[in-house]
Amino acid sequence: MYLMRIGEPGAEKPVARIDDETYVDLSDVVTDFDEKFFGDGGLDRIRHVVAQRTAADQVSRFAGERIGAPVARPHQILCIGLNYRDHAAESGMPVPDEPILFTKSPNTLIGPYDNVRIPRGSTKTDWEVELGIVIGRRTSYLDSVEDARDAIAGYVVVNDVSERAFQLERGGQWSKGKSAETFNPAGPWLATTDEIDDVLGLDMWLDVNGVRRQTGSTKTMIFDPYFIVHYLSQFLVLEPGDLINTGTPPGVGMGLTPPVYLQPSDVMELGIRQLGTQRQRVLGPR
Repeated sequence: MYLMRIGEPGAEKPVARIDDETYVDLSDVVTDFDEKFFGDGGLDRIRHVVAQRTAADQVSRFAGERIGAPVARPHQILCIGLNYRDHAAESGMPVPDEPILFTKSPNTLIGPYDNVRIPRGSTKTDWEVELGIVIGRRTSYLDSVEDARDAIAGYVVVNDVSERAFQLERGGQWSKGKSAETFNPAGPWLATTDEIDDVLGLDMWLDVNGVRRQTGSTKTMIFDPYFIVHYLSQFLVLEPGDLINTGTPPGVGMGLTPPVYLQPSDVMELGIRQLGTQRQRVLGPR
Protein backbone atom coordinates (compact mmCIF):
# COMPACT_ATOMS: atom_id res chain seq x y z
CA MET A 1 0.00 0.00 0.00
CA TYR A 2 0.94 3.62 -0.49
CA LEU A 3 -0.36 5.73 2.37
CA MET A 4 -0.88 9.47 2.06
CA ARG A 5 -2.39 12.30 4.09
CA ILE A 6 -4.08 15.07 2.10
CA GLY A 7 -5.55 18.37 3.21
CA GLU A 8 -4.54 21.54 4.98
CA PRO A 9 -2.09 21.41 7.93
CA GLY A 10 -3.83 20.02 10.97
CA ALA A 11 -6.78 18.75 8.93
CA GLU A 12 -5.21 16.06 6.75
CA LYS A 13 -7.23 12.94 6.01
CA PRO A 14 -5.71 9.46 5.59
CA VAL A 15 -5.93 7.86 2.15
CA ALA A 16 -4.33 5.04 0.18
CA ARG A 17 -2.90 6.05 -3.18
CA ILE A 18 -3.94 3.83 -6.07
CA ASP A 19 -2.16 5.74 -8.83
CA ASP A 20 -1.29 9.32 -9.77
CA GLU A 21 -4.98 10.16 -10.25
CA THR A 22 -6.97 8.14 -7.71
CA TYR A 23 -7.05 7.14 -4.07
CA VAL A 24 -9.16 5.27 -1.53
CA ASP A 25 -10.49 7.49 1.26
CA LEU A 26 -9.84 5.85 4.65
CA SER A 27 -11.02 8.66 6.91
CA ASP A 28 -14.10 6.66 7.90
CA VAL A 29 -11.93 3.72 8.96
CA VAL A 30 -8.97 5.31 10.75
CA THR A 31 -8.48 8.70 12.35
CA ASP A 32 -4.90 9.24 11.16
CA PHE A 33 -1.65 7.47 10.33
CA ASP A 34 -0.19 8.02 13.77
CA GLU A 35 1.31 6.16 16.70
CA LYS A 36 -2.03 4.57 17.63
CA PHE A 37 -2.70 3.46 14.05
CA PHE A 38 0.64 1.70 13.61
CA GLY A 39 0.72 0.33 17.16
CA ASP A 40 -2.77 -1.20 16.99
CA GLY A 41 -2.27 -3.16 13.78
CA GLY A 42 -3.71 -0.47 11.55
CA LEU A 43 -1.86 -1.63 8.45
CA ASP A 44 -3.43 -5.08 8.59
CA ARG A 45 -6.82 -3.57 9.37
CA ILE A 46 -6.96 -1.40 6.26
CA ARG A 47 -5.49 -3.84 3.72
CA HIS A 48 -8.80 -5.56 2.96
CA VAL A 49 -10.63 -2.21 2.97
CA VAL A 50 -8.29 -0.82 0.33
CA ALA A 51 -8.55 -4.00 -1.75
CA GLN A 52 -12.34 -4.17 -1.54
CA ARG A 53 -12.91 -0.50 -2.32
CA THR A 54 -10.46 -0.57 -5.21
CA ALA A 55 -12.13 -3.65 -6.69
CA ALA A 56 -15.54 -1.98 -6.34
CA ASP A 57 -14.23 1.23 -7.92
CA GLN A 58 -15.00 3.11 -4.71
CA VAL A 59 -12.19 5.57 -5.34
CA SER A 60 -11.79 9.33 -5.37
CA ARG A 61 -9.77 11.51 -7.70
CA PHE A 62 -7.04 13.83 -6.53
CA ALA A 63 -8.15 17.42 -7.09
CA GLY A 64 -5.09 19.48 -6.26
CA GLU A 65 -5.31 19.02 -2.51
CA ARG A 66 -2.25 19.82 -0.42
CA ILE A 67 -0.23 16.69 0.36
CA GLY A 68 0.96 16.43 3.94
CA ALA A 69 3.64 14.23 5.44
CA PRO A 70 2.37 10.63 5.16
CA VAL A 71 2.56 10.12 8.93
CA ALA A 72 1.27 12.38 11.68
CA ARG A 73 3.79 14.05 13.97
CA PRO A 74 5.88 11.15 15.31
CA HIS A 75 7.03 10.50 18.85
CA GLN A 76 10.59 11.13 17.65
CA ILE A 77 12.68 11.75 14.54
CA LEU A 78 16.01 9.93 14.74
CA CYS A 79 18.79 10.53 12.23
CA ILE A 80 21.92 8.68 11.15
CA GLY A 81 24.89 10.84 10.16
CA LEU A 82 27.62 10.13 7.61
CA ASN A 83 26.01 6.89 6.42
CA TYR A 84 27.52 7.07 2.90
CA ARG A 85 31.30 6.80 2.56
CA ASP A 86 31.54 9.41 -0.18
CA HIS A 87 29.43 11.87 1.83
CA ALA A 88 31.75 11.39 4.82
CA ALA A 89 34.68 12.13 2.53
CA GLU A 90 33.15 15.32 1.11
CA SER A 91 32.39 16.42 4.69
CA GLY A 92 36.02 15.89 5.70
CA MET A 93 35.01 13.42 8.41
CA PRO A 94 36.07 9.81 9.05
CA VAL A 95 33.80 6.93 8.07
CA PRO A 96 32.08 5.93 11.32
CA ASP A 97 32.64 2.54 12.92
CA GLU A 98 29.14 2.66 14.40
CA PRO A 99 26.08 4.68 13.36
CA ILE A 100 26.20 8.34 14.37
CA LEU A 101 22.91 9.25 16.02
CA PHE A 102 21.30 12.67 16.34
CA THR A 103 17.72 13.85 16.63
CA LYS A 104 15.45 16.35 14.92
CA SER A 105 12.54 18.00 16.65
CA PRO A 106 9.31 16.23 15.59
CA ASN A 107 7.75 19.61 14.76
CA THR A 108 10.15 19.96 11.81
CA LEU A 109 7.94 17.54 9.86
CA ILE A 110 6.13 19.09 6.87
CA GLY A 111 4.65 17.96 3.57
CA PRO A 112 6.73 17.19 0.48
CA TYR A 113 5.64 20.34 -1.39
CA ASP A 114 5.49 22.76 1.54
CA ASN A 115 7.88 25.71 1.69
CA VAL A 116 11.18 25.40 3.56
CA ARG A 117 12.17 28.45 5.61
CA ILE A 118 15.75 29.56 6.25
CA PRO A 119 16.12 30.22 10.01
CA ARG A 120 17.16 33.55 11.49
CA GLY A 121 20.92 34.06 11.51
CA SER A 122 21.51 31.31 8.97
CA THR A 123 24.34 31.51 6.46
CA LYS A 124 24.68 27.82 5.55
CA THR A 125 21.29 26.15 5.03
CA ASP A 126 21.83 22.92 3.10
CA TRP A 127 19.91 20.04 1.50
CA GLU A 128 20.03 16.24 1.99
CA VAL A 129 17.87 13.67 0.17
CA GLU A 130 17.42 10.62 2.37
CA LEU A 131 15.53 7.37 2.78
CA GLY A 132 13.22 7.50 5.78
CA ILE A 133 12.14 4.47 7.81
CA VAL A 134 8.79 4.46 9.62
CA ILE A 135 8.57 2.13 12.61
CA GLY A 136 5.56 -0.18 12.73
CA ARG A 137 5.51 -1.41 16.33
CA ARG A 138 6.97 -0.65 19.74
CA THR A 139 10.48 -2.00 19.54
CA SER A 140 13.42 -2.44 21.89
CA TYR A 141 16.34 -4.84 22.31
CA LEU A 142 15.85 -6.69 19.05
CA ASP A 143 17.73 -9.99 19.13
CA SER A 144 19.01 -9.83 15.55
CA VAL A 145 19.25 -7.65 12.47
CA GLU A 146 16.78 -9.99 10.76
CA ASP A 147 14.19 -9.23 13.45
CA ALA A 148 14.28 -5.58 12.41
CA ARG A 149 12.41 -6.36 9.18
CA ASP A 150 9.19 -7.00 11.07
CA ALA A 151 9.54 -3.75 13.02
CA ILE A 152 9.43 -1.55 9.90
CA ALA A 153 6.09 -0.28 8.57
CA GLY A 154 7.50 1.26 5.41
CA TYR A 155 9.70 3.81 3.71
CA VAL A 156 9.44 7.44 2.67
CA VAL A 157 11.46 10.19 0.95
CA VAL A 158 12.79 12.82 3.35
CA ASN A 159 14.81 16.00 2.91
CA ASP A 160 17.03 16.37 5.97
CA VAL A 161 17.44 20.14 5.66
CA SER A 162 20.42 21.32 7.73
CA GLU A 163 22.05 24.56 8.88
CA ARG A 164 25.76 23.74 8.77
CA ALA A 165 27.03 26.68 10.85
CA PHE A 166 24.55 25.86 13.62
CA GLN A 167 25.39 22.16 13.30
CA LEU A 168 29.19 22.27 13.19
CA GLU A 169 30.40 25.68 14.35
CA ARG A 170 28.26 26.46 17.38
CA GLY A 171 29.33 23.63 19.70
CA GLY A 172 27.32 20.81 21.24
CA GLN A 173 24.95 18.50 19.43
CA TRP A 174 24.22 18.34 15.69
CA SER A 175 20.53 18.76 16.55
CA LYS A 176 21.13 22.52 16.77
CA GLY A 177 21.52 22.67 13.00
CA LYS A 178 18.77 20.17 12.23
CA SER A 179 15.68 21.29 14.12
CA ALA A 180 14.58 24.61 12.63
CA GLU A 181 10.95 24.84 11.56
CA THR A 182 10.19 23.14 8.20
CA PHE A 183 13.52 21.25 8.21
CA ASN A 184 12.02 17.79 7.53
CA PRO A 185 9.83 17.53 4.41
CA ALA A 186 8.52 13.95 4.07
CA GLY A 187 6.44 12.13 1.47
CA PRO A 188 4.52 12.20 -0.76
CA TRP A 189 3.64 8.69 0.38
CA LEU A 190 4.67 5.95 2.75
CA ALA A 191 5.32 2.73 0.81
CA THR A 192 4.73 -0.32 2.97
CA THR A 193 7.58 -2.80 2.99
CA ASP A 194 5.83 -5.26 0.66
CA GLU A 195 5.82 -2.60 -2.09
CA ILE A 196 9.63 -2.26 -2.13
CA ASP A 197 11.39 -5.06 -3.95
CA ASP A 198 14.90 -4.12 -2.78
CA VAL A 199 15.35 -1.35 -0.24
CA LEU A 200 19.10 -1.53 -0.87
CA GLY A 201 18.70 -0.78 -4.58
CA LEU A 202 16.81 2.52 -4.65
CA ASP A 203 18.20 5.33 -6.80
CA MET A 204 17.97 8.80 -5.26
CA TRP A 205 18.57 12.33 -6.52
CA LEU A 206 18.22 16.01 -5.67
CA ASP A 207 18.26 19.17 -7.84
CA VAL A 208 18.55 22.80 -6.79
CA ASN A 209 17.18 25.30 -9.31
CA GLY A 210 17.24 22.61 -11.97
CA VAL A 211 20.90 21.69 -11.38
CA ARG A 212 21.58 18.11 -10.32
CA ARG A 213 23.41 18.19 -6.99
CA GLN A 214 22.94 14.70 -5.55
CA THR A 215 22.90 11.35 -7.28
CA GLY A 216 23.12 8.16 -5.26
CA SER A 217 21.67 4.82 -4.31
CA THR A 218 20.78 3.13 -1.07
CA LYS A 219 23.11 0.30 -2.12
CA THR A 220 26.09 2.43 -1.00
CA MET A 221 24.85 2.86 2.58
CA ILE A 222 27.39 1.92 5.24
CA PHE A 223 24.67 0.74 7.63
CA ASP A 224 21.52 -0.63 6.00
CA PRO A 225 17.98 -0.01 7.32
CA TYR A 226 17.75 -3.34 9.15
CA PHE A 227 21.09 -2.84 10.88
CA ILE A 228 20.06 0.70 11.86
CA VAL A 229 16.76 -0.38 13.44
CA HIS A 230 18.42 -3.25 15.31
CA TYR A 231 21.24 -0.98 16.46
CA LEU A 232 18.97 1.80 17.71
CA SER A 233 16.78 -0.69 19.56
CA GLN A 234 19.73 -1.45 21.84
CA PHE A 235 19.84 2.15 23.09
CA LEU A 236 16.24 3.38 23.11
CA VAL A 237 12.64 2.34 22.64
CA LEU A 238 11.29 2.90 19.14
CA GLU A 239 7.60 3.80 19.12
CA PRO A 240 5.08 3.09 16.34
CA GLY A 241 5.19 5.86 13.76
CA ASP A 242 8.70 6.99 14.68
CA LEU A 243 10.72 8.28 11.72
CA ILE A 244 14.37 7.45 11.10
CA ASN A 245 16.35 9.44 8.51
CA THR A 246 19.11 7.15 7.28
CA GLY A 247 21.74 9.51 5.82
CA THR A 248 22.48 11.18 2.51
CA PRO A 249 24.68 10.48 -0.53
CA PRO A 250 27.30 13.03 -1.71
CA GLY A 251 26.49 16.33 -3.34
CA VAL A 252 25.38 18.45 -0.42
CA GLY A 253 26.10 22.17 -0.59
CA MET A 254 28.73 21.96 2.13
CA GLY A 255 30.76 19.52 0.02
CA LEU A 256 30.89 21.62 -3.17
CA THR A 257 33.91 23.73 -4.13
CA PRO A 258 33.21 26.46 -3.26
CA PRO A 259 30.31 25.54 -0.95
CA VAL A 260 26.81 26.48 -2.13
CA TYR A 261 23.97 27.12 0.30
CA LEU A 262 20.27 27.73 -0.08
CA GLN A 263 18.95 31.24 -0.69
CA PRO A 264 15.40 32.64 -0.65
CA SER A 265 13.45 31.71 -3.83
CA ASP A 266 15.64 28.63 -4.51
CA VAL A 267 13.74 25.48 -5.47
CA MET A 268 14.70 21.98 -4.33
CA GLU A 269 13.40 18.94 -6.24
CA LEU A 270 14.24 15.44 -5.07
CA GLY A 271 13.10 11.86 -5.15
CA ILE A 272 13.76 8.18 -4.59
CA ARG A 273 12.70 5.41 -6.95
CA GLN A 274 9.34 3.87 -5.91
CA LEU A 275 8.88 6.52 -3.21
CA GLY A 276 7.91 9.54 -5.28
CA THR A 277 9.26 13.07 -5.59
CA GLN A 278 9.26 16.31 -3.61
CA ARG A 279 9.51 20.00 -4.46
CA GLN A 280 10.12 22.83 -2.00
CA ARG A 281 10.52 26.57 -2.48
CA VAL A 282 12.90 28.25 -0.05
CA LEU A 283 11.69 31.23 1.97
CA GLY A 284 13.73 33.77 3.90
CA PRO A 285 13.69 34.04 7.71
CA ARG A 286 10.51 35.19 9.40
